[in-house]
Amino acid sequence: MMYDYLIAVGAILLLMLAWITVQHVARLFARRHPELGSAREIGGCGSSCSSCGSRCETGDEQRN
Repeated sequence: MMYDYLIAVGAILLLMLAWITVQHVARLFARRHPELGSAREIGGCGSSCSSCGSRCETGDEQRN
């Protein structure tokens, strides 16, 4: 039973490390190929309507 918890914790840590690696590779690729634009960051606090209780800004609000 304890092994199940250790396996679960290890799997979560591996998934997190894999995601960090993917983000790093995407940023390196974007830096090497600026003609394609910057790497798009999805998620995180303040990047969407439902994150951290912040409100969404529409194009009209950003222009003012």
